[in-house]
Amino acid sequence: MSVKESPAATSTFADLFGRDPAVRADAPGRVNLIGEHTDYSGGFVLPLAIPQRTRIELGPRIGPLVRAWSANVESPEILEYRLGDEKPVHGWLDYVQGITDVLRQDGYTLRGFDLRIESDVPVGGGLSSSAALEVSLLRALREAFGLEIDDVKIALAGQKAENDFVGAPVGIMDQMASSLADDKTALFLDTRSLQFERIPLPAEAEIVVIDSGVTHSHSAGEYRVRRQECERAAELLGVRQLRDLGPQDLWRLPSLPEPLDRRARHVITENARVRSAVAALRERDLPRLGKLLYASHESLRNDFEVSIPEIDDLVELASEEPDIYGARITGGGFGGSIVAVARRGTGRKAGERIAARYGESGKRKATVLVPTA
Repeated sequence: MSVKESPAATSTFADLFGRDPAVRADAPGRVNLIGEHTDYSGGFVLPLAIPQRTRIELGPRIGPLVRAWSANVESPEILEYRLGDEKPVHGWLDYVQGITDVLRQDGYTLRGFDLRIESDVPVGGGLSSSAALEVSLLRALREAFGLEIDDVKIALAGQKAENDFVGAPVGIMDQMASSLADDKTALFLDTRSLQFERIPLPAEAEIVVIDSGVTHSHSAGEYRVRRQECERAAELLGVRQLRDLGPQDLWRLPSLPEPLDRRARHVITENARVRSAVAALRERDLPRLGKLLYASHESLRNDFEVSIPEIDDLVELASEEPDIYGARITGGGFGGSIVAVARRGTGRKAGERIAARYGESGKRKATVLVPTA
């Protein structure tokens, strides 16, 4: 990899590379309504897309050189590498290198390209900024080079790049949501079979997303530890994955050492909550859905231990709003955002009140991302 000049953060593709892009593509971030830390155990999830997106402009080149630039870093620079010579540099370029490395391994033919990236998906906010980058880049490469790769394979390629090249042990939910979800329906996804169904949101409901301002990273150690704990619990219980157990198997968990018993309890009960949430959406039973969100948060806080005081405060403040049915942490945890379900037309004001009370000390600042102003 080499580094070129440092253009201004407002530089256009033409400013950067002296020509217009041949291809434009984008992909959304996602919010997970319920079903957290279940995807790498083969379980069920219920995400939907958010308005914030990552946008890609791309122009093919002759030869193997890739030149890439992101508007979302301090002092943005044009970075370079050659196809076939991808090497992790522990920065945003690894997501680009990971994608081209995976595509080459899978037999797709690429040439070099110039790339401009711009995103309004918050990094570290639990809203899948990395998946939005991966999916948008894959969509652009599909169009630019005529790749025969469908939307599910795009998701799988993005996950493989993040797992194997970036080194973040994420499940498949984020990429599937960015590739397939929209903001009007929840994507009920079986992460083992990859079968999915779009569940319409009731007209009476409105989704609220509030960023706590505390960032996280999936490549950090605690996320990896949680995945290892789930895999060890499944091994000790004699099943392929914790997804293979249901509420009728909870009696077996005291045989596990601490904290594996609690990790397994979360996954088993969370999978049941996802199924119940789908039923509540179909029946337009928003109070029931809200109770499931609060129960999910309690499980993630106590059994899975991925929440933090700032997130707990936001959920508590949401519970005091009469127009909020329920709220919970969303994303991998250790920071990030909360998701809440509100009475339609009330979500923005309720979110702003929550953010204002959260920031009363002046030491922290929350941002309402959905609904947009």
